[in-house]
Amino acid sequence: MDKEELKKNIDESTTEDDSLNTQSIENDDIDQKNEDKNLESEEKKEEKLTPEEELEALKDKLARTFAEMENQRRRFEKEKEDAYEYGGYSFAKEALNLLDNLERSKAVLESDEKLKDTDALKKIIEHLDIINSDMLSIFKKNNIEPVKSINEKLDPNLHQAMMEIEDDAKEPGTIVQEIQKGFMMKDRLLRPSLVGVSKKKEKEEEKDDPKNEKNQ
Repeated sequence: MDKEELKKNIDESTTEDDSLNTQSIENDDIDQKNEDKNLESEEKKEEKLTPEEELEALKDKLARTFAEMENQRRRFEKEKEDAYEYGGYSFAKEALNLLDNLERSKAVLESDEKLKDTDALKKIIEHLDIINSDMLSIFKKNNIEPVKSINEKLDPNLHQAMMEIEDDAKEPGTIVQEIQKGFMMKDRLLRPSLVGVSKKKEKEEEKDDPKNEKNQ
C-alpha cells in the first residue's frame, strides 16, 4: 500500500468518526428538546388551572394542614393528661414494697415463740396496723386501691393464680386465698393479686379394682 492510499483510508476513517459524533450530538439534542417539551407541557397544564380550581386546591391543602395540627394538639393533650393522672405510677408501684415489708414483719413477729401472747407484741402489732392503715388511706386519696380478691372469680387481668386449693364449698376458679394483695391506680393495674383458687376435691381411687380381680 503506497502513501497516497494510506492517507486516503485515514481521511475516510476520520470522516466516518466525525459523522458518528455529529449524529450522537444531534440525538442528544433531540432528547433534550423532548424533555423540555414535556416540562413545558406540564407547566402549561398547571397554568391551565382556573381560579376556582386553584382556590379549591388551596382549600384542600389548608384543610389538611388544620387536620394535622388538630391531631398533634390532641396527642399533646393526651400526653399531658396521662402525665398528670399517672405521673406517680412508678413511685406508687415502688411504695407497695413498704406495705409488703410491714406485712412480713408482722407475720414474723406473730410467729416468734418468745413474743407470743406478750403485751409488747400486742403493742408492736397495733402500731404496725396503724401504719398500714395510714398508708392505705394515703393511697386511696391518690386513687390507688386494693384489687378485690377473696371470693371473687379469677380474673387474669387482675389476678395471678399461684396454687389450687381443694374446696367443694366453692365454685372452681373462686379465689379462696390471697398471697399478695394487688393494687389499681385508677384504671391501670399497678400489680396483680397473687392468689390461690379453689378446685373440686379429687375422688379417691378404689383400692380394689374389679377389672384387676377378674384378670387375676
